[in-house]
Amino acid sequence: MNFWFGKLTGAVIGLFSGGPFGLLIGAFAGHLFDQTISKNLLGKQESEWTQGSPERGPFKDSKGSSKQNARVQEVYFATVFRVMGCIAKADGRVSEREIAAATAIMDQMGLTGDQRQKAIGLFTEGKGTNYDLAPDLKSLSAACRDRDDLIQMFVEIQLSVAYADGQLSRDEKQLFSQICKALGVGAFQFEWIHNRVRAGARSQQSQGRAGGRQQAPRTNKTSELNDAYAILGVKSSVADAELKKAYRRLMSEHHPDKLIAKGLPESMMRLAKEKTQEIQTAYDKIRKHRRASATG
Repeated sequence: MNFWFGKLTGAVIGLFSGGPFGLLIGAFAGHLFDQTISKNLLGKQESEWTQGSPERGPFKDSKGSSKQNARVQEVYFATVFRVMGCIAKADGRVSEREIAAATAIMDQMGLTGDQRQKAIGLFTEGKGTNYDLAPDLKSLSAACRDRDDLIQMFVEIQLSVAYADGQLSRDEKQLFSQICKALGVGAFQFEWIHNRVRAGARSQQSQGRAGGRQQAPRTNKTSELNDAYAILGVKSSVADAELKKAYRRLMSEHHPDKLIAKGLPESMMRLAKEKTQEIQTAYDKIRKHRRASATG
């Protein structure tokens, strides 16, 4: 595996989180977090992911060989970058901020020489006027057949990047409509994913403002709690049992080892870890609020 693969997701996170500080913290905590979550949080589910073959382990994918997974990773990686470029150009032009962000990604990944040119080339192809994302989406859909978790992760990545500017433009919404249609993502499923990513983006922005000691209307307990529910994809009236079920399902869907076993490029591992951290934080925030309300 190329040395730069493990840096890509941290770079993507840096793009939409607004700076390198969160990236450094996530990179430092990532390995320990992954070990902890595998052992403690998802231990009860490992038996569901294991198909009775001890030598395969809990996250091995019985659907494809290593050669098939390599093909999935190749298609997934290329499509992620090209579609990123397409989204950046969705409103007609790539802004200086987006150009600077793309350059920062390459710097944070430590890409040089041919590797850097390849990554730049993929993004440049995507933002080119002659780029047609339909063939890429068709290839991705075929490569990820019966791997819905990877499709969901793809949509989440693109939405997270799109929200680097704070909101989705009309052109970006139309582009996501095309993406979802090609990948078989229904309107209800997209809205569910969209609400979760949007809430996560708001949460990150609020944390950034708080770190800068700036006051903002959204930086209040009610808004943060509402965002926590949205991140888990549930209503505030949900029962404790259903809340826990939603939490555990999301943790399962975003577990890095499980996704990589299905063909997610290892370059995306840190993003999967970031997602599980976001889900965990939201769940803890809701539980803390409910305990306080029950005793108060």
